[in-house]
Amino acid sequence: MSERPPGSRAPASTAGGPPRSTSPASIAELEARAASPAALAAALATRGYIVDDALAMTVFLALRMRRPLFLEGAPGVGKTLLASVLAEVFETRLIRLSCYEGLDLAQAAYEWNYPRQLLALQAHQRRPDGAGPAAEDANGADPELGELYRDAFLMRRPLLQAIDASAERAPVLLIDEIDRADEEFESFLLELLGEFQITIPELGTLRARHRPIVVLTSNRTRDVHDALKRRCLYHWIDYPGFATELEIVRRKVPALAEQLRRRVVAFVQRLRREDLSKLPGVAETVDWAEAIAHVADLAGAPAGGPGGALDPATVDATLGLLLKYHDDIERVRGALAAELLAESA
Repeated sequence: MSERPPGSRAPASTAGGPPRSTSPASIAELEARAASPAALAAALATRGYIVDDALAMTVFLALRMRRPLFLEGAPGVGKTLLASVLAEVFETRLIRLSCYEGLDLAQAAYEWNYPRQLLALQAHQRRPDGAGPAAEDANGADPELGELYRDAFLMRRPLLQAIDASAERAPVLLIDEIDRADEEFESFLLELLGEFQITIPELGTLRARHRPIVVLTSNRTRDVHDALKRRCLYHWIDYPGFATELEIVRRKVPALAEQLRRRVVAFVQRLRREDLSKLPGVAETVDWAEAIAHVADLAGAPAGGPGGALDPATVDATLGLLLKYHDDIERVRGALAAELLAESA
């Protein structure tokens, strides 16, 4: 690797998203966390994020090749969470841009502070003509006012913050749900994703001193243009297998006993084979597992004990944690829920 991983810079305080570690790791420790796909997977797992071999390899290569990472998959499979956990692994700032219809450069990259520019111009115009030699330089220009389009009047939005040359270390830039933005917005990203720079007509080209770790996510509500995908390493995150999802629930809801944990995960896995408007994601599995643990506590029985086992009535009462559409809940509730529960026993 020609230069250190993006997260391995000297620790620095960053407003809006400081490193979470109270005792920052050394450069060698940060480099070791991305020394191999296995080391990276272990670092992620330590922070509660379980990856398979394919995803570990893709993330590892994105770091080594210093390329953006493009993640697609159904909602709730952990695409957004991966960016957050990477920021924890490398003890750096997470900069998040949540996309939406109508998003443009003013909200995503930069805009000029027009009120400040106007105040500066008015203050300049109110000065007496004979302000003295200190007010002008040899060319007759006002050195204090200078150009109205300069860095002092620039308002930096997430994309420009991510390549801020004054930063001491590279952040993680999350461009979340790019498929929700207009297609025209994708063209704004091509320069950033390809060259890690942004050209501002009034200022010139601003380049990153430390290339950020860039993660783009998409729920595939529409196709993203090939020109954007070509600049990224692509990975599809699918629903996890039984063993992986069981391990996720074990880490997230440790209070749930193993027997009941297995039944919860098995039920969700079976439920995903039904024709539903929206299948439950891993986030819903974790929420439901936590809810079942509370139900067991309410009944005065240990979670997973004789009184804490899943039953059709409990499933019917808690379906809203798994399914987010009324039609789906009505379809599953009752006979189908009991049938699925019996199959997953």
